[in-house]
Amino acid sequence: MIVNIANHDGSIVWEGIYYFALSDYPNVSDWELRNLVLFFEYERMHGRKTEIICEDESILYLANNALSNPNSVLSTPKPSIISVPSCINCKKGGCVTDFLCHTTEIQFVESIFESGKLLSAVRARNTTGQELSGEPRNAAKDTPDYFDYVMFTWGNCFAGDSLVMERSLGGVDPSKHFSGEAFKPGVRFYFRYDDILNHKDYANDGHHPAKIKNELSLVDYLHCCLIPATHKDAFEKIVPPNLADRIFYIENNCKDIWEWSDKVYDFASHLIAKKETLS
Repeated sequence: MIVNIANHDGSIVWEGIYYFALSDYPNVSDWELRNLVLFFEYERMHGRKTEIICEDESILYLANNALSNPNSVLSTPKPSIISVPSCINCKKGGCVTDFLCHTTEIQFVESIFESGKLLSAVRARNTTGQELSGEPRNAAKDTPDYFDYVMFTWGNCFAGDSLVMERSLGGVDPSKHFSGEAFKPGVRFYFRYDDILNHKDYANDGHHPAKIKNELSLVDYLHCCLIPATHKDAFEKIVPPNLADRIFYIENNCKDIWEWSDKVYDFASHLIAKKETLS
């Protein structure tokens, strides 16, 4: 694997290269160095060698120093918000880090409710990571181990809905469908960051904010599941009784994917804050 540190628009792992973006290029934060160390550790754990490509000597020095002294950055406190300059449409000005979100397609939610769990792709489809990594839909050429995990984004991120749209369009760039009636949001499952961090099967690959190996119990960890209101009649009949008070239907009266992301995040965060007040 290669880590390419430069003034990228955003961070992405694509075809064996981690395009590592900095929020304030060329300055590097301790949180970003922590993510770099975690990426190297994850790759080493899965038997892959990693190298850095970076033209800025100052950045390269800091990166190599962190890799040589991982404990100097691994305990870096989580920022309350992570600036992503390329996300110019984000209503919050960056990734808000108190909650994590897993977004999936409408058609998969019934089986999720039946099992009471979020499952990794390997478990959900009863196949191997090797098989899944070779599928055409794996455009990023993710490695087989990626499919052993349930992935999360930050709570207000639009990336989950973007991926749902991309899959529904058969791999076509979904960006032209981010607004108006063309935008069809998925179902969002929200979790507290700290709860996921303390899960026995928590992992961090230095790119996703968190992931869980194999499966995640909804009864034990879910704070709320937000479903587009157009699907309310169908889902009210299949919601498990032990999750009923955590399922909500949200009207999509938003102009685009960013307004929707902001709306559902605000609902989830205010709901959780209300629960904390009542408890």
